[in-house]
Amino acid sequence: MSSTIRPMGRRAAIAGATALPVLGAASARAQAKFPERPVRLIVPWAPGGPADSGFRILAEAATRKLGQPVIIENKAGAAGVMGALALQDAKPDGYMVSQMHLSVLRQPLLNKSLKYHPIDDLSYILQITGFVMGVVVRPDAPWKTLGELMDHVVANPGKLNWGTLGIGSTQHLAMERVGLARGGVSWTHAPYRGTADTLRALMGGEIDFASESSGWSPHVAAGRLRLLAVFATSRVKRFPDVPTVRELGINVVADSPGGLIGPKGMDAVTIKVLADAFRDAAQTPEHLAFLDNLDQPLLLMDGPAYRDAMRRAYEEERELLRRLNLLPA
Repeated sequence: MSSTIRPMGRRAAIAGATALPVLGAASARAQAKFPERPVRLIVPWAPGGPADSGFRILAEAATRKLGQPVIIENKAGAAGVMGALALQDAKPDGYMVSQMHLSVLRQPLLNKSLKYHPIDDLSYILQITGFVMGVVVRPDAPWKTLGELMDHVVANPGKLNWGTLGIGSTQHLAMERVGLARGGVSWTHAPYRGTADTLRALMGGEIDFASESSGWSPHVAAGRLRLLAVFATSRVKRFPDVPTVRELGINVVADSPGGLIGPKGMDAVTIKVLADAFRDAAQTPEHLAFLDNLDQPLLLMDGPAYRDAMRRAYEEERELLRRLNLLPA
């Protein structure tokens, strides 16, 4: 049986020729629709701390930019890696993202049961800010300086309890480095689920001092806590009379940049949509005022550069933990 191929009419040819651009435009519009539903943003700390409060401001502003709600989900515990763990099982479609911080890099080095790789198994979206760390005590404490506190620790081994937001956190390791600088000390570290919990424990008398991020700032300003020293490279604007740890002769600086990450394999378009929304959110007057209130810097960095910076930080963290004898055998 033979078949005949009929020539295509002019009208049909025009219709066929125009169909491809229309289909291509429709496909582009479909891709550009992200997000079509709410975005879940995991904050791996208890509610009320500086990271939680800052990301709630960001989420509200990003919601306006994205046209879909950005819903905060607190997943506290495990030294702040619950967000990174949740991302290991999430689809790389941009509908689940998490706050990024240095413990996400550090904890797989400290805990062999954590199987994710902090560089290769995550998508880096945007670096946003950093944190000012410091040592705080209650206003009725007998120590007026960090030197006086450390002298008391050395003279009274095993007597003082101190808190941070978790084992292996930047705040924890910074204070342990201070102890090593004094030749090694005996004290009891109490990890809490977040900065807000640590500071409540300190003000409630459960611990003697805390090494924490600048959630203490309003408490210090109100006289509810006393700030002994900060781990920053320079004195903070709000408390110019408080020295840095480095000024006191102990070469410890702790700057903990943080931002936004997603699951491995996110496409560049989705990353850009989220990065643009959160970059704009980070520069709103509300967020800038929040940062100023806690003396936190704005450290915006796009995804590729952020990933490269964290890769370098990962190797530096490994070396630090080795020097502190904290790497598991």
